[in-house]
Amino acid sequence: RENTEDLYAGIEFERGSAGISSLRRELRSLAGFELAEDAGVTVKPISVSGTRRIVRFAFDYARRHGRSKITVGHKANIMRFSDGVFAFTALAESEAYPDVAFEEVQVDELAMRLAMDPSEFDMLLLPNLYGDILSDLCAGLVGGLGMVPGANLGWEYAVFEPVHGSAPDIAGKGLANPIAIILSSAMMLDHLGESDAATAVRAAVRQVLAAGEVRTRDLGGTAGTGDMTEALVSATRRTTG
Repeated sequence: RENTEDLYAGIEFERGSAGISSLRRELRSLAGFELAEDAGVTVKPISVSGTRRIVRFAFDYARRHGRSKITVGHKANIMRFSDGVFAFTALAESEAYPDVAFEEVQVDELAMRLAMDPSEFDMLLLPNLYGDILSDLCAGLVGGLGMVPGANLGWEYAVFEPVHGSAPDIAGKGLANPIAIILSSAMMLDHLGESDAATAVRAAVRQVLAAGEVRTRDLGGTAGTGDMTEALVSATRRTTG
């Protein structure tokens, strides 16, 4: 998921503002489009340079981690000058990586195929908004947001966090499933070259889930955050001897 552009770039014009009045005049003059008086607007910038950066990183990641195919999702058939940039830049850059298969698909079809047979995909490469939406869909395929780790990766820096947000409605109540943040730590260990430790953490998660004795509420159980954490710590200790 590209993480700096698209509709999440933060370029917005509030309904009724002076800015949107100026934008309305420009749209009328340049595009012959009459923007409704009660409309708000969010701008969707997608650049060749920003897309090239994420595409090259994605293919490099695929090579380093033994991934065989990258699927790009877009709506270039409708948004030719934004999603179109993402699609044609990805296609052009993919030619430098003949060892990694490449396909592009419209994002609505991609959502359908993910729901029907997610096993046909290896890596997904998406603009910001689609990546945000489809990552949650994929989380639902493997048990929910409480199960899914996440990473924000760059050439120099990396930040690891669960896919879910801060969940302030349950903060401090001992209800959250800690698996997502623990698996995020395993991703961080892998990134730092501590693969044995990362493998031990993942093995512990598999053991606890397979046993089925300790499950948080999102997994159909009654265990709290502390209960699951203790079970995972104990399983990790057994795994590492």
